[in-house]
Amino acid sequence: MQVRKNVLTLSIVAALGLSGVAMAQDQTPAGQKATDLDAVVVTGIRGAQEKSLDVKRDANSHVEVVTAEDVGKLPAHNVADTLQRLPGVNISSASADEGGFDEADRVSLRGTSPSLTQTLIDGHPVGSADWFVLSQGNTVGRSVSYTLLPSELVGSVEVNKTSQAKLMDGGAVGTVNIRTRKPLEFAKPITAEASVGMVRSDQAAANDPQLSGLFNYKNDQGTFGVMVQAFSQKRHLRREAQEVPGGFFQISPTSAAALAHPDLANVWAPGLLGSTLFEQVRDRKGGLISLQFKPSNDLSLGLTGFVSDMRANNYNRNFMLWGGNFAASQVPNAGYVVKDGVLVSATYAGVPGTDYAVYDMIAREATAKTRYVTFDGEWQISDSLSSKFQLGTTSGTGSTERQFIAEVTLARGGGASWNSHGNSAPVDWSVGGDITPTGVTGFGTWGNQQVTAKDKEHWGSIDFTRYFNGGALTSIDFGARYGDHTRQALSPEGASPGNIWAALQSGATASYPGDFASSIGGTFPRNLWYFTTDALRTAILANSTWLSNNDGPTGRHNYGGEWKVGEKNFAAYAQANFEGDKWAANVGLRYVNVDQLINSYQSVSNPANADVSSLFGAWIHKDTKNHFSRVLPSANLKFHLADDLLFRFAASQTQTLPDYSSLGASSWGSDLNKTGGGGNPNLKPLLSTNFDASLEWYFMPRGLLAVSAFSMNLKDYVVFGTEKQMLFSELTHKLEEYNVSVPVNANGKVTGLELTWEQPIGDNFGINANYTYADGSAAHTWADGSHNLVGTSKNTWNVGAYFENDRFGARVSYTYRSDFLIGLSGANPYYQDKFGTLAASLSYKATDWLSFSFDALNLNDPTYKYYQSAAIPTAFYSNGRQYYLNAHLKF
Repeated sequence: MQVRKNVLTLSIVAALGLSGVAMAQDQTPAGQKATDLDAVVVTGIRGAQEKSLDVKRDANSHVEVVTAEDVGKLPAHNVADTLQRLPGVNISSASADEGGFDEADRVSLRGTSPSLTQTLIDGHPVGSADWFVLSQGNTVGRSVSYTLLPSELVGSVEVNKTSQAKLMDGGAVGTVNIRTRKPLEFAKPITAEASVGMVRSDQAAANDPQLSGLFNYKNDQGTFGVMVQAFSQKRHLRREAQEVPGGFFQISPTSAAALAHPDLANVWAPGLLGSTLFEQVRDRKGGLISLQFKPSNDLSLGLTGFVSDMRANNYNRNFMLWGGNFAASQVPNAGYVVKDGVLVSATYAGVPGTDYAVYDMIAREATAKTRYVTFDGEWQISDSLSSKFQLGTTSGTGSTERQFIAEVTLARGGGASWNSHGNSAPVDWSVGGDITPTGVTGFGTWGNQQVTAKDKEHWGSIDFTRYFNGGALTSIDFGARYGDHTRQALSPEGASPGNIWAALQSGATASYPGDFASSIGGTFPRNLWYFTTDALRTAILANSTWLSNNDGPTGRHNYGGEWKVGEKNFAAYAQANFEGDKWAANVGLRYVNVDQLINSYQSVSNPANADVSSLFGAWIHKDTKNHFSRVLPSANLKFHLADDLLFRFAASQTQTLPDYSSLGASSWGSDLNKTGGGGNPNLKPLLSTNFDASLEWYFMPRGLLAVSAFSMNLKDYVVFGTEKQMLFSELTHKLEEYNVSVPVNANGKVTGLELTWEQPIGDNFGINANYTYADGSAAHTWADGSHNLVGTSKNTWNVGAYFENDRFGARVSYTYRSDFLIGLSGANPYYQDKFGTLAASLSYKATDWLSFSFDALNLNDPTYKYYQSAAIPTAFYSNGRQYYLNAHLKF
């Protein structure tokens, strides 16, 4: 590591040396600022692309830029969908173990985890929380959910791939900054815009409204303006899948099956094989209000507020072969096949009294919300000194108010069989016996518990720029920022179940769709029944006792599901900016000081030793304080080898704090497969030492050919090990042993290459393509013997083409990402397989004030595949296609 630091130091000293040598060269006029990235408003696909390249070319660090041609007309309906088409950018559609969906949810850069990429809006953080229950408590990262950020919010998006001292710290591998539109940027005194349309989700067979509007006013003097934006967007989705929850398990050498047939000892077998139907309605509403006031030419003040609320009620049904209930205790029939340590094919004769299937039906009332308010200003104090300030607050809340859960056992004495094809195709499986409602042999419920995640930050920042005349040193940026951030998971109340089954067993039922899972293949149960949401909800509410405001031993306060991470972050920086005839550079230092307070609970077996207790068990308080301080150096050099040829080099150190749940989460477990997870409050922040070099050839207007090489040395990267822990079981109401994944620090590295090509063809056509290679590894050995980094896809590429004239526009794009490590499923690492998505868009301008657009996403109807190894699949998901038709009005 010392060698690495020395290399970084030499690189920054070299950049300073270049600046000093160039002092004799011609300088820019007095007071001219180093280029900053200002929000831009452009018209048309070609104009937007040209403006994006202009901003990229002028920037004094390595950035990628997307500019919206008009409000709500990015080449996708989610900011993340658009960013995935940039070089070095990856997207994922899930934040925890919820599996793949049809909408991009997380953004990551250059083969790393989404938590290492920071997302800002107008340079400040945004509070974020998720609708999925595991993302609310057990798997909580530092990334932002883009499902709450509609494209209507965007004026432009910048992806900073190299660091500068003046940039807010937190994104170890890069920062995404979403810039909103401002009232005084509009050309006309009054602007009114609206978009009215619908979305068709073909697999859900549903049509839903998509509405947005904008009104902007500014006075003739350009000294006051107000902008109001609003959106209301609803969408049904239906996901059809085969899932293998928790992955395969190993048959113990001491089990009855292995003792009878020693060749089954330590062989992998499916604990659960599921036929899974998930349905959800996502209803997103919100808006933004922005005011700007210029009391003088030297002073500008702004006040902005944003809110986005999404209701995301969902119902998941998973009918499962229950291998964990018989595969270790029963010997399969003759003819079973073991290949590469996996029981790939087996048939089990029915044993009286043994249940071969278990069926989970889980309906959740879920919401996710985010909001922020900022007050900022810019003051030109003198010809040589300017300042900016910002005060703000942001919050995010993800909540599962109620969970209505039925778990029933079926197929008693019916036997079971499976035939696995590796990770390339779903497992063929079946169970015998009675799997109708009359065949239910047991009923259980759990989890009718309120779960809430809260994310909050208050901050203040002040920045100054001092300008200089007559030398290579053009300006110095300096400033400070203080942030007070809190993230917590809460589960204060819930329901104690009564005799629910007596009411539910005669409740209304419905059937899986007739064409269920037809696109993913495989032979497994599809003609299945389920209790309707209303039947499930009514039976549970009528036969449960909701316990609130009871924090004692007779209450439903689940202390084991609660934790809190508080962070007070102070930063100060200084950055020198240089410019000469054919070059520009900046060198800076950022000092970061962080105080953490982590509150969690540790379970104990004896209530007499407990600080708190409830019906979930007994715990003691566990509080941990951490303090970290660092100086983070950075340097960027831009050199014009020719008028159209740029060379860039950058070196920096950056930092990201560990995920919130990795620090704070109390241990938790799944009763079906006895696996779980937990936190580690002693984790250290990740320190990344970064190098970046690029060559950019702007060979014609809208034309670019670029190559970039990058290296990141990751010190104290977070990986996961496993250990045995005694946890409270909601099914047995006692402490039982679970195999729990625990985060630990380990070093890692990523090196890679990016290639970019933007090629206009004539006046109306164009093509674009980019490719990213990322090679990542960790100094940690996972259970499968690998050394992978979470999120590293070795190969990512995008290709697209467009046509546009004064009336008509069309574009098509294809995005590909190779397989990558997701994390742990139970105690086993699991991966998402390679996938590609095809999207297309058509637009027609009828008049100056009326236009139409038609966008089609996931046109190739991809199947998202997950696996534990080449021989062991984890899941296969199909979401269908989405079609958006909108009319846009502008006055």
